[in-house]
Amino acid sequence: KLKIAILSCFYPYRGGISQFNACLFEELSKEHIVKAFNFKRQYPEFLFPGKTQLVTADDEAVPVESESLLDTANPFSYGSTYRQIRDWNPDVLIVRYWMSYFAPSLGYITRRMKKHCKVISILDNVIPHEPHFFDAPLTKYFLKGSTGCVTLCEAVSKDLLKLKSDADYTVIQHPLYSHFGEKMERSKAEELLGLEKGMKNILFFGLIRTYKGLDILLEAFGMLPEGYQLIIAGEPYGSYEKYQQIIDRLPNKDRIHADLKYIKDSEVSKYFSAADLAVLPYRSATQSGISSVSYHFEVPMIVTDVGGLKETIGDRGTGIVSPEGTPEAICKEILRYFSDNRIAARCIENIRLEKERLSWKTFAHKLTGFIEGL
Repeated sequence: KLKIAILSCFYPYRGGISQFNACLFEELSKEHIVKAFNFKRQYPEFLFPGKTQLVTADDEAVPVESESLLDTANPFSYGSTYRQIRDWNPDVLIVRYWMSYFAPSLGYITRRMKKHCKVISILDNVIPHEPHFFDAPLTKYFLKGSTGCVTLCEAVSKDLLKLKSDADYTVIQHPLYSHFGEKMERSKAEELLGLEKGMKNILFFGLIRTYKGLDILLEAFGMLPEGYQLIIAGEPYGSYEKYQQIIDRLPNKDRIHADLKYIKDSEVSKYFSAADLAVLPYRSATQSGISSVSYHFEVPMIVTDVGGLKETIGDRGTGIVSPEGTPEAICKEILRYFSDNRIAARCIENIRLEKERLSWKTFAHKLTGFIEGL
């Protein structure tokens, strides 16, 4: 039995990383003693592009009991957080790392904890999607505090080795979220969303950020013939104006259904239940939490050939990889997907195989095996 401390964002913080941490905490707790150490403040408000960092009254996030200690913007909290974790005396400290903003605070703690226990960093990104000149030096500082690193796809491992060529690391693929409930009747989902029935439904899901290429998908959608509907579901980070300008000039703009808000867990099902296909037209990527939601609802994907998307989707046969991230290429792959029913059937069959492989139990066992081997 391991005594495991996890330092990251937990309830009441919302979003994919917090959800991942809650699922990991729950799974590890089945066999080990686990304690969650949370942020007191994750980001200063001016750095956060969305509406709120916290769970709202009508969210259904999984509450995890945690100690809120670390204020990333207040260096005085770094030492006290370190001392509290050290005094709990864990065998291993697990931290999540996804942007260089966290390097000073987490790096301060991990570099000191490394003298007392193993430190494992789960790296979502090593180089962020929207990079800055200071990312590499800050991330190098952070990585010095890690005994071992876990990446969720090969693309991140390559970035890791560029910054730390002797890193002890393993790749464990992003497990599937299963807390979004069951798939509902397609016709019921279409009704709830106010969609026209009998159309080919394409879904763009998740936070709307420049690197995710919604503009590319909108241009591609404009080239499609009659019979297609586009569902956009997610909160814009930054201005939505440029997307609206594209929509306004599209010939088929009346077949675009946009819900521009944070989609809470209990609402996710209706979007994926109505969709034939999810499109991830990313300009850059590592892995995508959206693909794991797509797997849960057995919705095939079209992705661009960036980061780990080819490796996690194309190579597994759960979707189509577009060779280029252009509107023309995306449009062509959408038409190809719908031109032959066998493509969808094959993708869904492969998704079912992936669902067995990508369980939280498998992830936790591989993770603890890696920790014990260090």
